[in-house]
Amino acid sequence: MSRLFRFLGRFAVTGALLVVALVVGVALWDYYLDAPWTRDGRVRAEVVGVAPDVSGLVREVVVRDNQAVTRGDVLFRIDPERFALALRQAEAVVAGRKATLTQAEADLARYRQLSDNVVSQQRLEAALATEEGARAAHDQAVADRDLAKLNLDRSEVRAAVNGRITNLDLRPGAYVATGRAVMALVDSDTLHVEGYFEETKLHRIRIGDPVSVHLMGGGVDLSGRVESVAAGIEDRERGASANLLANINPTFAWVRLAQRVPVRIALDPSPEARQLTIGRTATVVVRPADGAEPRPLGGLWRGWEALKGNLAGQRRS
Repeated sequence: MSRLFRFLGRFAVTGALLVVALVVGVALWDYYLDAPWTRDGRVRAEVVGVAPDVSGLVREVVVRDNQAVTRGDVLFRIDPERFALALRQAEAVVAGRKATLTQAEADLARYRQLSDNVVSQQRLEAALATEEGARAAHDQAVADRDLAKLNLDRSEVRAAVNGRITNLDLRPGAYVATGRAVMALVDSDTLHVEGYFEETKLHRIRIGDPVSVHLMGGGVDLSGRVESVAAGIEDRERGASANLLANINPTFAWVRLAQRVPVRIALDPSPEARQLTIGRTATVVVRPADGAEPRPLGGLWRGWEALKGNLAGQRRS
């Protein structure tokens, strides 16, 4: 009897170990192959190339490298003397055209008061044309003056968005050209994280799901929510064709790896989130919105079905 109890005890211990091993194996399968998490996350943001709207010599650089700025802050100033002289010249032209227009309006009003016996119809029409030409010239001068004033205002280059200046290599005395970026401005209002998830994990990711973000190198963990999933990725097995026909690679790799799909994560507002450095690596974990964890057996079954389908496809090819 004691021998039977020892046998049953060993059988029970072995069975318990097998059950524990099965549970651990299923949990590890779900964690590594099906759970919606990835180490391939990146901190990203929109980057504005700061470029002047007018050309000229830089008189003063107001900001420093990696300085935080708000929208409307002056970043640097271009020598305004040339633009101030152009504005004074345009104002003088406006004054001259205004005097000409006033004289033309007075002549036209005088001719209209005279009878047809005193002034001919041709003369009246000529006075009318002169008045219209003087008015058009005056309007053109006003537009030139406004443009000169705008150029003078644009000699102060201001921040278009909230963010931080980076890669600043501008010094007073340098010549800057219109439309050529001289520094980068990271838009802090667009800071987000993009997680590159395997396509086999997308079925467990929903818009609005809570997300935890852990930056490589430690620090404060961040939180956020799934904002969107990329609408498409590049098809590397299909290339361009000269005759516009599909050009498909005739051979495929025997081991087919899951494609990576970008998932955009909107970060919750926090002081730490606004100080992030774009390009940093992060681990992204997506959690169900209702807080309930999916059963591991479901992931194991889906993984087994995917494996069988992959093997069947390999045999057919």
